[in-house]
Amino acid sequence: MAGTKEIKQRIKSVKNTKKITKAMELVAASKMKRAISKAVSSRLYASYSWELLTSLSERLDETTSPFFKEVVGSKQKTLFVLITSNGGLCGAYNSQIIKKSISVLKQINQNEIDIISIGKKGDHAIRRTGGSVIASFLDLPDNSSLSDMLPLSKIILDEFKTGKYKKVYIAYTDFISALNQKPNVKQLLPITKQDIKELMGALGENKENIIIEKNKKQTPYIFEGDMNTIIESLAEKLVRMQIYHMILESSASEQSSRMMAMKNASEAAGEMIDSLTLMFNKARQASITQEISEISAGMASVN
Repeated sequence: MAGTKEIKQRIKSVKNTKKITKAMELVAASKMKRAISKAVSSRLYASYSWELLTSLSERLDETTSPFFKEVVGSKQKTLFVLITSNGGLCGAYNSQIIKKSISVLKQINQNEIDIISIGKKGDHAIRRTGGSVIASFLDLPDNSSLSDMLPLSKIILDEFKTGKYKKVYIAYTDFISALNQKPNVKQLLPITKQDIKELMGALGENKENIIIEKNKKQTPYIFEGDMNTIIESLAEKLVRMQIYHMILESSASEQSSRMMAMKNASEAAGEMIDSLTLMFNKARQASITQEISEISAGMASVN
C-alpha cells in the first residue's frame, strides 16, 4: 500500500484536476447556450426564406442557374467541406464526424475531391490521410456571425459558379440535445426540388427549438424582373444561411459534447478522491496500529 504522504499528494492533484474540469464544464455550458440562442434568433429570417423558396420551387425548371442544375457524368471535381473543432476535450465529437467523413470520401475517387477544412482537428486528420485541402479556416470565433461566413461562402459559391465543381458536400454535427449529437454529411450544391422539400420537412422537427417550425400559411409571391437573377440571388443567400446554420449546429454540438465530457471527468475525479481518501484513512490507521504495537512491544521488553 502506498504511504500516506504519497496518497495525500495524489488526492491534492486529483482535486486540482477536478477544479479545472468543473470550470471547463461551466464555460462549455455557457457557450452552448449562446450557440443555441443565436440559432433561435435567426428563426424569423429563416422562416421567410424557406417560405419564399417553397413558392419558387414550382418554377425551378425555368431557370438556367448552375445552383439548380445537376451535371450527370461530368468529370468535374467534388468539393467537400468538413466542420470540426479547434480544440479537444470534447468527447467523441470530432472522431465521429471525421470517421463519417472519411467513410463518405472513400466512396469517391480521392483524386476528384478538394477539401475545405473548418477547425484544426479535421484539418490535421484530413491531411494525415493525404486529402487535398485547398483552404483551411482555423480562426472562426466561437460566437460566429453571418459576416464571418462570407469568406467561406464566397469560395464555395464562386468556385461552383465557374464550373470547377459538380457537387458540394458539407459535413457537420447535427445538434439534437445536450446528450445527443448526430454527425451528418449533406449535399449543399446543386439545390434540387427534393432538397427544398426535405428542408421544409425538417422545419417541423422539434430539435430543442433550434429548427424553426413550418408556417402553416403560405404567402403567394409575384416576381417581377429576370427570374434567373432572382433565383440565383436567393440561392446564394440560402447557401450562406445553410452554412451559417450548420456552423451553429456544430458549435452547439461541440460545446454540449465538451460539457458532458468535462462533467463525466469531474464525477470520475470525485469518485477517485473518495477512493483515495478511503485508502489514505486505511493507511493512516495501519500506521497508527503499527506504532501502538511497537510501543506496546517496547514497554513489554522494558518490563
